[in-house]
Amino acid sequence: MDFQLQTQDKGSKARAGKITTDHGEIATPIFMPVGTVGSVKAVHQRELKEDISAQIILGNTYHLYLRPGLDIIQQAGGLHKFNGWDRPILTDSGGYQVYSLAGTRKIKEEGVTFQSHIDGSKHVFTPENVMDIQRTIGADIIMAFDECTPYPCDYKYAEESMHMTHRWLKRCCDRFDATEGLYGYSQTLFPIVQGSTYKDLRVQSAESIASFGREGNAIGGLSVGEPAEMMYEMTDLVCDILPKDKPRYLMGVGTPANILECITLGIDMFDCVMPTRNARHGILYTSEGIINIKNKKWEDDFSPIDPNLGGYVDTFYSKAYLRHLITSKEMLGGQIASIHNLTFYLWLVGQAREHIINGTFIDWKNDMVKKVSNRL
Repeated sequence: MDFQLQTQDKGSKARAGKITTDHGEIATPIFMPVGTVGSVKAVHQRELKEDISAQIILGNTYHLYLRPGLDIIQQAGGLHKFNGWDRPILTDSGGYQVYSLAGTRKIKEEGVTFQSHIDGSKHVFTPENVMDIQRTIGADIIMAFDECTPYPCDYKYAEESMHMTHRWLKRCCDRFDATEGLYGYSQTLFPIVQGSTYKDLRVQSAESIASFGREGNAIGGLSVGEPAEMMYEMTDLVCDILPKDKPRYLMGVGTPANILECITLGIDMFDCVMPTRNARHGILYTSEGIINIKNKKWEDDFSPIDPNLGGYVDTFYSKAYLRHLITSKEMLGGQIASIHNLTFYLWLVGQAREHIINGTFIDWKNDMVKKVSNRL
């Protein structure tokens, strides 16, 4: 993997860059649609490419390991062949899913023992076998195995967890560097900064992560319930330490306003289930603000969903029709809303990139944060 820093905004820490992988280029800042089980919910791969303009998508190690299982993925020739997506893929390590299984998992130095949410069967994730699993899935960018601490979290737990995450990272790197990809293209490993909401721990973790010299770095353990201002403070702190010549990925963030504020702080990559999850409940993010399409005011609004975005879904379907589909619980409603929200997120980061390159980012960002936070 290669990263080129192309432009640095003069009025902030925002940057535009280009990540090159064996499956194609990614223009940053970028948003990555989440395809948990090898599919972005309710969206075809053709729509992801042609309507949404996604440049990279996510797969989830925990879910793919359980279903369809590694044998099927390997027989298919890796996740790209299995799901037909020929652009870059990133897989998370399963650390966050293990965190969310609090009642059915045990964390030890060796790794994590957990029960499947599907059938209750017992499994073990270690730094080593998570590298092997992600090798088998075959993503272009794979994540180190870490522990994601909850919020709030006491200092002692956060500190011990962070040091264990660093020890696990060393084991991840050793295993990754001792193995090869299975499908004839290269993969790269990103470490993850932890440390909860404690400044000194975040500084320690960022310095430790940076010292491994990997090709990119991630920030985890944020957007887990802490106030937005605290998330921004931790992100700002960490971005000042992580190397400028490598991409920075803020995991699991967030709202359109969160993304714009974190681009301003120097983040290059984002992912979140919010655009698709909220779409299925009728919440639309648009270039003019947030719409709850179930509200009666949209019942006879025959204007396009969001003509500013262009594209088929946003110019062909009306708000009134989409409201009818969503309130009728018609499957097509969730599909249209999901495509729209993802199109908007990709449009937003694309606009941010243009304004960074043109030197007009900060004024545009300040206006846009107000707009995208406004409920229509």
